[in-house]
Amino acid sequence: MSTTGGRIAPNGHAWLEAVYWVYKYGPYSSELSHGPKKFGDTTLRLARAIAHLTECRPSVAVLVGWLKLSTRTVQYHLAMLREAGLLTYRSKGTRVRGVGGRASEFERTIPPAFDDAAGLRTGPSDTLIRSVRGFSPDRIPLLKELHAAARPRRQKRTKTANRRPAQDTSRRPSCTPMVGSTSSSSTAGDTSSPSESKLASGQHNSTAPKKTNRRTLNQTGRRYQLAAELTQQIGWLGRAAVPRIAWIVRHVADAGWTAAEVIAVVGLQAPARRVHRPSGFLARRLTGAHLLYDTAAKRAQIVDHWRDARHAERDRHTDWQQDDCRRPVSPAVARDVAAAFAQLQQPAAAPQEGRELAVGDDGLVDLEQLTREEVIDLRAAALKDPALVRATVHACGEAYARRLYTSALVNHVQNLTRLGRTIVHRWSPA
Repeated sequence: MSTTGGRIAPNGHAWLEAVYWVYKYGPYSSELSHGPKKFGDTTLRLARAIAHLTECRPSVAVLVGWLKLSTRTVQYHLAMLREAGLLTYRSKGTRVRGVGGRASEFERTIPPAFDDAAGLRTGPSDTLIRSVRGFSPDRIPLLKELHAAARPRRQKRTKTANRRPAQDTSRRPSCTPMVGSTSSSSTAGDTSSPSESKLASGQHNSTAPKKTNRRTLNQTGRRYQLAAELTQQIGWLGRAAVPRIAWIVRHVADAGWTAAEVIAVVGLQAPARRVHRPSGFLARRLTGAHLLYDTAAKRAQIVDHWRDARHAERDRHTDWQQDDCRRPVSPAVARDVAAAFAQLQQPAAAPQEGRELAVGDDGLVDLEQLTREEVIDLRAAALKDPALVRATVHACGEAYARRLYTSALVNHVQNLTRLGRTIVHRWSPA
């Protein structure tokens, strides 16, 4: 403010007059190497928004939301207003940690060139730097023009706004209030009967909402519909762009294929372990498919075959989907698994009578009572059957299980559980 040559505008209307003068008559031209060079309609829109601010602290983000402009555009026009002498910094914006940023505060100023062009005589002022003391009579037409341009514009009312809303007949006061009641309206509402002419002609206004008839999809809409269904039903296609998939399935979509038929054709070949480019993978699987399966009967047969194969695969893996166990691929490992399960199914020997162990206040057996041989046997059994470790952790807690079976064994079992695999060791009774 100490370096400006202009004066502070007394109000937003007077400031808009100066902005409009620069827009229409001012010799201003931006010195920046990029962006707009002169004032335009966007500059006037921005100035009108700033003129209505009580505190001239126009945040760029707020102006972007009000005017629906880009951030760069708002920054360009704010810089033009500062270069023309219409905005002057009072305080720069700050960023306070934990509090947030604060926008820069400006003063709406009027440059001396406007006062000279409008014939205004100014004098010193304590609050406005300079204030208007008089004007030249020969510049009255210019002042009237600027005053009319800065006047707030009223929006034209539409035809629908002139229509009065329909009054609710149930709230109209009755002409003949009921005797013995202080209310002037009937509690039953409007009970007037329709005219005889309407009853005779059979006219009746239905209150049921009308059904909206959707338009039939054209060729492009059908492609996009099929692409959207495929991205929702195929897992590895979920992040693909729908327009790209619509272009890939254009031939099958034009032939009237459904999403199930496309999925069946894609699933005929062996599934890929990893799909790097979903759109390219789908295009490769559908190459020439619309020519090979050109009838609805062929496509229905492919869908039935694909569904039967899925059911058979599900039946084969039903027994192996329990307890997070997968079927081993190697034949040698499969034989070890079969032998281990056969040994587990053998009847166990009669348990020997053991000694009674004292139980603490927490309901757990004190491990100090176990002998060295018993601890070794328990750890050997846990190494053969990881389910013992999981059961101990679930019943007695992880700390108790680590004391009994060692931390290394507990960590090993937890890693196996996270991997979803069970390793069976070959062992024989001692």
